[in-house]
Amino acid sequence: MSREIVAGVDGSPESLAAADWAAREAGRRRLPLRLVHAWRWDPLDLPLRQDRASQERMADDVLRKAESALAERHPTLPLTAEVVPDTPVAALLSTEERAEMVVIGSRGHGAVAGFLLGSYGQQIIAAAHRPVVAVRSRDGEDAGEVGKHRGEHPDGGGVIVVGQLGGAEDSAPALRFAFETAAARGASVRAVRAWSLPPLYAYSPTSSALALADEAGGLVPYEKKALREALTPWRERFPEVGVDEHVEIGSAGQVLLGVSGDAGLLVVGRRARRGAIGPRIGSVAHAALHLAPCPVAVVPHE
Repeated sequence: MSREIVAGVDGSPESLAAADWAAREAGRRRLPLRLVHAWRWDPLDLPLRQDRASQERMADDVLRKAESALAERHPTLPLTAEVVPDTPVAALLSTEERAEMVVIGSRGHGAVAGFLLGSYGQQIIAAAHRPVVAVRSRDGEDAGEVGKHRGEHPDGGGVIVVGQLGGAEDSAPALRFAFETAAARGASVRAVRAWSLPPLYAYSPTSSALALADEAGGLVPYEKKALREALTPWRERFPEVGVDEHVEIGSAGQVLLGVSGDAGLLVVGRRARRGAIGPRIGSVAHAALHLAPCPVAVVPHE
């Protein structure tokens, strides 16, 4: 089955920036782009106070404006657009069977920042089985300006930063996504492994992991070796991609953000996990989504 990149649009500057990013990424990967606008008739929607036909025309207008803008900017890109009669979460998740990735907009920085479609963005990221990329609009950019005077956006190149934060198997999906993106862009990868001193190391350095660390000559060489081994299959598969290995003691979220100042994309993994109020995205992905200066790709793994 052929793959496609899916972008959610709702007419906001954030969603249009996300759609423009998705169009450029689709062009690099030689994939078609599919725009999705979620709309479901709700006669009790008090802010609109319109009949069904009027709301349906508004939904179609939002989609067609985004489609027209992208078709003008990317005339050779295979592009489709559809209104999906469902909630935003269900509408975008319904595209996963063919989606290479799902791209959504993100509003601003800070712990109280929301995502495209309000709180739905975090639900999409937490529940998706495909990579989800969150993209912000530039400061001061409105819906009519998105793509109009953009030129080549900084995320067109630059380094792809990826966190290798667990075992090689757990981190493989994120590493694969990072290397594929770098290869499509002609960019390099900065692979980051953060680590902290085991709290019982001074008292009980006898666990298998610590024994291996001692055999390697200490914790730092052990962590470097673990990163190097996790990267080996991806270096072999993508020999054209340059790789910078970064190992640092500290919080994974803080270390990743600290080395992402020049990044075109930050890639983090997400383990499927559920809390009392539904799926959660994890602290590292949460920090990256709210504070990273670049688009963030959250890649799920089992």
